[in-house]
Amino acid sequence: MHELSVAQNLLATISAETAKQKSRPIRAKISCGILNAINDELLTEALGAISKGTSCEGIGLEIEHKPMRGLCKKCGQEFDVDFSKCCCASCGSIDFKLLEDAPLILEEIEFETG
Repeated sequence: MHELSVAQNLLATISAETAKQKSRPIRAKISCGILNAINDELLTEALGAISKGTSCEGIGLEIEHKPMRGLCKKCGQEFDVDFSKCCCASCGSIDFKLLEDAPLILEEIEFETG
């Protein structure tokens, strides 16, 4: 299960930051490209299961999927690709290349206050 290894890496990173902050994490936000093979529900469940009994138990997870980007070969504009239309948002050309999908990134960790 791909989500389990992602959850393990997230937990390790969040736990390390938790030790530095000396506070309990309550929420984490990650982002990834739309072609990233992450199932939101499975990742959330995996993180919940492996964080039991740790300082991260009960942490909430927000997942943002970044759109695929394209570069128009006709007008040079970068744009969010709409796979139902598959054309440049600026000039309508169908001659474009797909740019690299956004990587999975831990964007932020929210900690308890007080």
